[in-house]
Amino acid sequence: MEIQTENGLKEAFTFLEAGNPGQAKKVLGKLFENDLDCKELIFTGKCCNFWIDFIYHLSEVEDPFERGESLLAEWKPFKDFINRQAEPYVPALYAVKRGIFSLALKNYMQLMDERNPVQRTEIYRKTGLCYKKLGEFENAKLCLSEANSLQTRQAAVLADLADCYALCGEDKGSKVLFREAFFVDPQRIDLDFLDSELIRCLITKMEEKGYTGAALQEWIPVYGVLWGVFNIKRELRSQEVGKLKQEIYALENELKDPSCDSALMTPRLINMYFWLIDHYVQTDGNSRMVNEILLKIKILDTAIYSLYVR
Repeated sequence: MEIQTENGLKEAFTFLEAGNPGQAKKVLGKLFENDLDCKELIFTGKCCNFWIDFIYHLSEVEDPFERGESLLAEWKPFKDFINRQAEPYVPALYAVKRGIFSLALKNYMQLMDERNPVQRTEIYRKTGLCYKKLGEFENAKLCLSEANSLQTRQAAVLADLADCYALCGEDKGSKVLFREAFFVDPQRIDLDFLDSELIRCLITKMEEKGYTGAALQEWIPVYGVLWGVFNIKRELRSQEVGKLKQEIYALENELKDPSCDSALMTPRLINMYFWLIDHYVQTDGNSRMVNEILLKIKILDTAIYSLYVR
């Protein structure tokens, strides 16, 4: 790469990091005159083209929360777009990520005085998510912890907080929170915004087994236990045990209906069985109850049973 091109790219990256792909494209236009076949220029130009119209029309959205939501929503098709490129250029991707999540953060920060606890929780969660994507993990943890204190047992909040812990190298806390999040509600967790190697490796292995979509999310906690990723466990409180048994009973009855969505309900029930087995092992070691649950797992899925008891 020529020196002039390299310096020009750095200038373009500055504009991308500021959330200004239009100005970045102007800088690139001058560089193409002398280095038309530069792969780094071509890729950076594609990134600019993807975002220019979107950012231009973003100003038409009046509500800061909606602007932030639009930016996060558009990040997903951008990731799909990048995955289709033969040779992504990492510095350009980094600059775009900083620009998009800085813009989103700026919008969410305008709403930090929100009084409604439900909306306030979501604002703090999204603010934490933006900080996480920007690599500001301590700020991210502060915001996500505040969201968790405002409304406990929110799967999305717990998963983002777990991701932060993993990115900071605090695997023990991360595993506890991830297991909790996928126990509360796997379908409320947005896998696209989880970045830590701990969870990405698990997701990749699941995808290699052929799982996708909602089923993938339900099977993650099951294989997380089987593969030793979710191996840090906590003791259930007495009221949680009662609730868990009720949910298991209800789900068992639903599975008897031939029209039920067994592809989702089976892994969810197996995960509940895992939690109940842990409870018996950690408290009174009731081997009879454990054996009863193991038999239920064997009937549901012999392969899972074999992996669990080996």
